[in-house]
Amino acid sequence: MCRVIRPRLARLPAALLAVLGFWPPVAGTQSTSPEAMALVRSAVAAEMHASHTDLSIWTYLDHDVTPGLDATYRTIETREGALRRMIRKNGQPLTPKQARAETRRIDSFVASPSARAKASRDSAHDGAQAAQLLSILPNAFFWTIVSQTPRQVTLHFQPNPQYNPPGTDMEARVMSAMAGEMIVARDGDRIRSLRGRLTHNILIGFGLLAKLYAGGTFDVERRDVGEGRWQITQTHVHIAGYALLFKTIGQQEDEVKTEWKPSTDETLEQAARTLDALAARP
Repeated sequence: MCRVIRPRLARLPAALLAVLGFWPPVAGTQSTSPEAMALVRSAVAAEMHASHTDLSIWTYLDHDVTPGLDATYRTIETREGALRRMIRKNGQPLTPKQARAETRRIDSFVASPSARAKASRDSAHDGAQAAQLLSILPNAFFWTIVSQTPRQVTLHFQPNPQYNPPGTDMEARVMSAMAGEMIVARDGDRIRSLRGRLTHNILIGFGLLAKLYAGGTFDVERRDVGEGRWQITQTHVHIAGYALLFKTIGQQEDEVKTEWKPSTDETLEQAARTLDALAARP
């Protein structure tokens, strides 16, 4: 897998986004205090600045659990994108046959200009999506300061019913339907966590075409992994629903990234050799 190295603050399933086009207004009169708005705008500006100036690359372990698969990958970022190799499946080390299949998969990807180009386009889209979701935070929600300490500020957000997502941006529509909290670290105004929950069912076509169930959640955790560099360290998405004759459209995923270290591989070819060498170790 190859991807441009950009921070992603939220990930929502593509099938889910494809059917969303409506969310009900929030009852009651709310507003954002000037202090809360200043904090949100400062955090967004800090993340936008970092996304354009942080050129660091890293290697880490990625434990990704989805329905039917519990896998651990070793990931290496390079200047050309990132490669990851599965090293454990459903809690067990790979068999020799599975390890050989991983080697063939990675070698095939690295040798394919078209596959690399597609991965680069997909990554660029992810980066643009993250930037778009960041940009809507100040205006898409009403913000309230919940608590403050010398190290961080916790803010609650509630959908702003007057906000209209740009064009047909379904990702923004999903985000706008959430309520939750955001924690901002005072050191650098960096976003430490972003958690949201659907507080009501979302219906499309009176529920005949699609329905998302209240209680669906996402939780993105971020940390300084070294040298003042912030990365997403945990992503938890649990959203359920159906669309078009009860086809499941939800996503259940828990991803945790650990053992962060600066990467020394500049190219995908170098990363592939490193991953092979690490896999060969007893």
